[in-house]
Amino acid sequence: MTPPPSPRRPRWRNLALLALLLAPLLWPLQQLAERYYRNERIEQNRQTLDLYVANLLGILSRYEVLPGILGNLPALRATLHSAEDPALRDNANRLLKKLHRQTGADVIYLMDLEGTTLASSNWDDHDSFVGRNFAFRPYFRQAMEGQGRLGRFFGLGNTSGKRGYYFGSAVYDGDKAIGVLVVKVDLDHTETLWGKTPEQLLVTDNFGVVILTSRPEWRFRATRGLEADEREQIAFDQPYTTLNPQLMTLDLDSWLIQSRELKETGWTVRILAPITLLERPVRTVVAIGGATLAALLLLVGLWMQRRRHLLERIALDARARQQLERRVQERTQDLEALNSRLKQEVLEREQTQQELVRTQDELLQAGKLSALGTMSASISHELNQPLGAIRSYADNARVLLDHQRTDEARDNLQLISELTARMASIIAHLRAFARRDRHAPERVALQPALDDALALLAKRRQAMGVELIRDLPEATLWVQAGETRLRQILSNLLANALDALSERPPERRIWLRAERKNDGVLLTLRDNGPGFSEEALQRSREPFFTTKTSTQGLGLGLAICDTLTRALDGELSIANHPEGGAQLSLYLRSADPGVTFPSED
Repeated sequence: MTPPPSPRRPRWRNLALLALLLAPLLWPLQQLAERYYRNERIEQNRQTLDLYVANLLGILSRYEVLPGILGNLPALRATLHSAEDPALRDNANRLLKKLHRQTGADVIYLMDLEGTTLASSNWDDHDSFVGRNFAFRPYFRQAMEGQGRLGRFFGLGNTSGKRGYYFGSAVYDGDKAIGVLVVKVDLDHTETLWGKTPEQLLVTDNFGVVILTSRPEWRFRATRGLEADEREQIAFDQPYTTLNPQLMTLDLDSWLIQSRELKETGWTVRILAPITLLERPVRTVVAIGGATLAALLLLVGLWMQRRRHLLERIALDARARQQLERRVQERTQDLEALNSRLKQEVLEREQTQQELVRTQDELLQAGKLSALGTMSASISHELNQPLGAIRSYADNARVLLDHQRTDEARDNLQLISELTARMASIIAHLRAFARRDRHAPERVALQPALDDALALLAKRRQAMGVELIRDLPEATLWVQAGETRLRQILSNLLANALDALSERPPERRIWLRAERKNDGVLLTLRDNGPGFSEEALQRSREPFFTTKTSTQGLGLGLAICDTLTRALDGELSIANHPEGGAQLSLYLRSADPGVTFPSED
């Protein structure tokens, strides 16, 4: 039966293609957002600029008419007619001081036709204008041109060093000018009204030099190149702190700039808004648009996934029906063949069962032989050292008897008896270890057990010329262990060290060091032999692994020591010392000398 064709499934690449088609829509969205926020920012900046221009013109217009009005005061006219009269000049100074306080002007002063100051509102200050000549100032020259012209000038005061805007008006007696009255307006406080905003305001004079700004580093910088005649005029009028204003470096692409010209003063007021103020909301709009597009694509993808699952379920049901019909046919054929093979399989199963029983018997016997071999090897390894000591003591006893030294021979026989008892204890321990019996630890003194193990190997160590370096505390160190097991561990570790030193020429050394560490005792045994190879470090704890010949050892020493140490809740570390040789660290839990544990023997 031919299966029906599977319905066409929607592809994820269609979704990716849709995403590629919709992604370009973010560009016109960005353009629209940028245009909207740019227009909005331009309108806000225009309002701010209008407000500042109105405030600046309001301040100037408030003082613009003041020189013409004050010039008609009789006291000032009298001073101009009788400039040498001290009383009149003092009266004029006090009058101008009073007018200064009432009007809020920075300075008001009266000048004669030569430009010399006769009276000033700051007459009693250290920077008084009285007696100073300002005929070079443009406001004086403009006022003296006649016809009621008002002199105007912005610049730094030569005496005070403060910025100000000067209004100068000629004082007339009939049609004849007899002097000039000047009012200086302080504009420093206008900058403080701008506050700390991202937008920057600056005012440039007719030379294009910044005279007022919200950024002090821009002050008295030129916004354009200056002509030679303009530089000569600046040098003559001295309106700034410098005679050669430096050009202001400004990246115009980073700012949105709007300007307004003030015809009354010849100034240009500009407001500069950072482009970042536009970029931030534009990025937000683009991000929202991108998120909306992603959400749309996600919904479309979920719909496509659901539709795909539906189509797969329909196709799966169709295939399942076909498979069911085919399986029914196959099962019918299989049942017919199964009946014919059933008898044959019963016979084969009986033969297999018999073979399995025979194999299990062989595996059991092999396991017994393996356990017997391991036990024999362990007993042979552990009894090798006591047997060697017994042989040595027996030889010594025979020599002592030949020399009629019976007491010393009796001592050797006593030692032989103790060694046979120890051999019996080792055999009992290994038998218990093979049965996996658990014994509670007892309180054991480390130094005596170490002395006993050293005594067991003393003759071999002396015959090899091995120097023993001990670093043991005088106070007895008590550990939780079994006396037989601890001596067995120490004897194996010392024997392995002597075996390693047999491969090296003199000088041969063994270092022993014990110390308390945390809640236990750490015994470190180090030799200056060849050390462990990389393979030995990885496999030294494996039973029957050895780097010696078959006649020198079975490879059970470190494996037994590691197993016994872990049974005592201790730890045996094997490494190479940085200065050469092997280093074994035995860590055992410390025991309280006042606590007695049951014996394992």
